[in-house]
Amino acid sequence: MWKLYDELIEEIPSDITVDNITVGLSWTAVTAGKYSGAAMTVREQQGLDLESLGSRRGQPLRYLAALSKSWNFMEASIGVAAVNAYFNNKDTWKSTAASGQTPWKIASSENAFDAYGQTVLGKRVAVIGHFHQLEKYLTGAREVSVLERRPSGDDYPDSACEYLLPQQDFVFITGATLVNKTLPRLLELSKNAKVILVGPSSPMTPILFSYGVEEISGFMVGSSQALIDSVAIAGHKAFFQCGERVRMIRKSGQQEIAEQVSKTGSLMNKEED
Repeated sequence: MWKLYDELIEEIPSDITVDNITVGLSWTAVTAGKYSGAAMTVREQQGLDLESLGSRRGQPLRYLAALSKSWNFMEASIGVAAVNAYFNNKDTWKSTAASGQTPWKIASSENAFDAYGQTVLGKRVAVIGHFHQLEKYLTGAREVSVLERRPSGDDYPDSACEYLLPQQDFVFITGATLVNKTLPRLLELSKNAKVILVGPSSPMTPILFSYGVEEISGFMVGSSQALIDSVAIAGHKAFFQCGERVRMIRKSGQQEIAEQVSKTGSLMNKEED
């Protein structure tokens, strides 16, 4: 079950060192030079050794990413933020494109649920995690089943995944499932559906395509300091202003590497030094 985590961790170079770790009420941020990433702060367990956390500054980013395997979910939030710091970065994408891995493309930064509004017409859709204002999206679907750890309204409890996911046409999964370790099983259950991994906790890497993910709708940070500040004040609006949503979509067939490099190179040129 750790195979996915190990692949993500091992891909991170050992010479990138951590500059800052910020754990907020809603989000956790990790910065390391030109790399910045975030993940949802999962606070189902209390307790984090802040003194030990401070000592991790200056350590290799790969070591911090290994915390993604921790069963202390606050530590795991830090680990996933470290994973995302490396993968949700345009230079990493350029390197991945040049390596000739699974063909993919970068799409518009629109909300993933908006992007699939027409595609899911008449289809069965499951959403893992009750996303903000979810009710206004996917209205044309045959049925939409929302699964939540803390269900409210018409939500299903997350344990319903064993029964509901094998029947779906589309499954949207929050990237926070990487923190709480449910993602590998959810992907197994969703093998008959088109799977979209959604949210800032999602690592944007073709590694996930080999596990059944078809699209990753993630978040790329534009300003490290803005990320740190927004996480510290727990501001939802400020958080999403410190970067942009980006969609990485798996492509069938072969694709010219030059096209990938061109797309990733042109993305967020406004952040170039």
